Amino acid sequence: MKVAIMQPYIFPYIGYFQLINAVDTFVFFDDVNFIKKGFINRNNLLIKGERSPFTISCKKISQNKFINKTELNFDSKEISKLLFTIKHNYNKAPYFKNIYPLLENFFCLDNKKTISVMAAESTMLVAKYLNLNTTFKYSSISHHDSISLKGENRIITICKKEKAIQYINPIGGVDLYEKPKFKVHNIDLNFLKPNAIPYKQFNNDFVPWLSIIDVLMFNSINSVKQLLNNYELL
Repeated sequence: MKVAIMQPYIFPYIGYFQLINAVDTFVFFDDVNFIKKGFINRNNLLIKGERSPFTISCKKISQNKFINKTELNFDSKEISKLLFTIKHNYNKAPYFKNIYPLLENFFCLDNKKTISVMAAESTMLVAKYLNLNTTFKYSSISHHDSISLKGENRIITICKKEKAIQYINPIGGVDLYEKPKFKVHNIDLNFLKPNAIPYKQFNNDFVPWLSIIDVLMFNSINSVKQLLNNYELL
């Protein structure tokens, strides 16, 4: 059993989906503190050939509040503005007609109360579109019993409960986790490092690491699946 554990991000970049595709079970780490200026409620689109941020408004953002307790404040005006921005800038992309209706339906459904749910569901929407077979869980539901543990200890506890023999973390975790500490519990620790993943974005110079929305607008399902395997496991 291969497991990954990550905070939920809104329509995250392709490296996040490489991680999802590399494991059997993906746990949304939602009962941990919100990270300001991260990618939980923010990401980037391609606007006039340049990286441009978008933000999902939330109520009383605080790094002392859990992600799953952070409520949305994303009203109909902001939804319309974001959808207009996407439509105006991507309407000539080759897969716009496939992707835009999914986004329109996603943002207009009034059934998401927290950024945790919206971000996780944005990820699961894309995973379903790409026909990925990964099982998704929320730490707040499946692993609430380990909430008193901190850092590496909680990650290992979750992995053991999921019967993991391999835990895969993004490359950024190299300074956070040590392989010997996982090996003691018969768990192999690996780090996923995305390779450069260029693809054609209209006729401009390639802008990397944007939201998966950008990737989907310019690539077929089969092409995206090929990109999902373009990484190193360290």
